[in-house]
Amino acid sequence: MPGTKPARHEFPDSDPEDSSEELTAEVCLESDLQDGQMMEVEVGHHSVLLTRSEGKYSAIGNQCTHYGAPLCKGVISGNRVRCPWHGACFNVHTGDLEEYPGMDCLPCHKVKIENSKVYVSVNKKTLGQEKRIKSMGTAELGVTHTILLLGGGAASLICAETLRQENFSGRIIMVSKDDLLPYDKTRLSKVMNVESDSILLRRMEFFHRYDIEVWLRKEALSVDTDKKTVTFDDGSVQSYDQLLVSTGCRAKGLDVPGMKLDNVKMLETPEDARQIHEVCLGCNVVLVGTSFVGMEVASYLIDKASSITVIGSSEMPYQNTLGPEIGRVTMMMLSDKNVRFYMNDNVTEVRGVDGKVKEVMLKSGKVIPADVLIVGIGIIPNSEFLQGSKIEMDSKNFVTVDKYMRTNVPDVFCGGDLATFPLAMAKNQLVNIGHWQMAQAHGRIVALNMLNKQTELNSVPFYWTILVGKTIRYAGYGEGYSEIVMKGTFEDSKFLALYIKNNEVIAAASLNYDPAASAVAERLLTGKVITKEEAQSDDLSWLQLS
Repeated sequence: MPGTKPARHEFPDSDPEDSSEELTAEVCLESDLQDGQMMEVEVGHHSVLLTRSEGKYSAIGNQCTHYGAPLCKGVISGNRVRCPWHGACFNVHTGDLEEYPGMDCLPCHKVKIENSKVYVSVNKKTLGQEKRIKSMGTAELGVTHTILLLGGGAASLICAETLRQENFSGRIIMVSKDDLLPYDKTRLSKVMNVESDSILLRRMEFFHRYDIEVWLRKEALSVDTDKKTVTFDDGSVQSYDQLLVSTGCRAKGLDVPGMKLDNVKMLETPEDARQIHEVCLGCNVVLVGTSFVGMEVASYLIDKASSITVIGSSEMPYQNTLGPEIGRVTMMMLSDKNVRFYMNDNVTEVRGVDGKVKEVMLKSGKVIPADVLIVGIGIIPNSEFLQGSKIEMDSKNFVTVDKYMRTNVPDVFCGGDLATFPLAMAKNQLVNIGHWQMAQAHGRIVALNMLNKQTELNSVPFYWTILVGKTIRYAGYGEGYSEIVMKGTFEDSKFLALYIKNNEVIAAASLNYDPAASAVAERLLTGKVITKEEAQSDDLSWLQLS
C-alpha cells in the first residue's frame, strides 16, 4: 500500500544480553492491512515488506535483488510484487523471483498474528542477507541426458539455472565464444570503465557447485540436427539430447571507406567499453546511431570527451521506439550538455591521418572533426553457423520459434536476441526484441519446456535507459501506436507517456513517474485492458502511484 506509514516498535535488538535467534517487531497497524496492500516495516534496522494477500500476511525482503529498489514503492497484484524501477517480480508468500531482470530470490520471514497484532520475525543469522539463491540440484552419476546451450548470455544462464532448480540431473554444457563468464551487459554503455569482475552474474564456484559446465572461447561452426551434434571451431564435436541456440547478435559496421582506421569503435564487450572510455578522454568524439546504446554512450562521455557529435539517420532519436516527442526531449537533455546532433544525415566516408580517424564526411556535405568514431547503427544475428541446417530462419536470419520457444526441429530451442517469437500481449504477433529481461524470460521458458513442463511465454517487455543521470523506463510493445496520451510535462522532467492503439494502451514510457511503468506492465500481463478513456482520465489510482 504505497504511502502507508506503519506505527512500529523494534525489539529485542536493544537488549545486548538477549540470546534469542530471532529479532521480532510488533507492527501496530493504523488500520487493518487490506488484501492487496503492503507496507515497509523495520525489524532490527532491517527493512522488511509486509503484505496481505488472500487474507494471509507475509513478510519478505524489501530490496529488489536486481539493483536494490524499495519494493514497498512498487506495485502489488495478487500474490506478487513488482519492482518500481525495472519490473522484476517476486512472490509475496515465498519471496521467489517470478519475473526478471533480477537473478535471485528474496528472504522470507516469519509472521505471527496474536491478539489482533502482527509480529514479524527475522532470523539473526540471515539478518543483512538481501537475496538468496533458489534451491538447486546437481548432476547425478549415470544420467547421460545432455543439454547443450550455445551462447553465454542471459538466456543460456537462466536456462541452466532453471534446469537445476527444477531438479534436472543430467549434463548441462554452456558454450560461449567470450572469454568471460555471463555478465550484466546492460552496464556496458552506462558505466564504461567497468571492471569485468564486477559485472559477472555468477562466479565460477557457482557453476562448479551446481554442475554446470562452461566452455569459454569456443564457437559453434555447424549444427547437425539429424545426428544431434554441434561442431566447434577447435574441431571438437559435441552430441546433445536437447539444444538451446542463444548466440545473440553482434554490432553492425558502417559500409563506408575508412572503417579500418584506428579509433573506430563498436561496443560489444567490457574490453570494448574500457577502450572507448580511455580513447575518448579529452577527444573529439563522433557517435553514429541514435539507439539506446548510442545515446547512453553519448551521455556517459559528456564530462569526459572534449566534444561529442551524434549523427542520426532519422529526424529524432528513438523515433521508431519511443516516438518523436520523447526523442525530442532526450535530444534536448543531451544538447543542454553541449552534445551536437546532425539528424536526417548519414556518414559517407571516414578520413584519417597516420592511420587514425581525423574527420567524418556526411551525406549533407558537412565535415566533422573526429579523434574517435563510435558506431552503433544496429545488429547482425550470429546465425551463420545454422546455414545448411534444418533450423528455420526468417528473411533477416533470426530464428523463428513458437510460444514455447521451440524451433521447427524437435529438441531444438532458441532464445534471446536471436529469436523471433510470438508476443502474448501483442496478440501473438511475431517480434524480435533485444531486451535483457526478455532474454532471461526466454531462458526460463526454454528450460521448463525442455523438461516437458509445458509453459507459454507471457512476459511483458520492460527496459530502461539512463541519460544525464535520469532514467526513462519503458513497458509493453508500442509498435504501430496511433497516439500518445501524456501525463506530466517534458519541461518538468516528470512525465508518463501512454501509447494507444485501437483505443487501448499497449505501452508506457516514464520519467520520474514511478511505479507507473511497472503498473502498466502488470496490467498488460494480467490481460486487463487499459482503455484510452482510462488513460486520459485524471483519476490515476490504477497506477498505484507512491
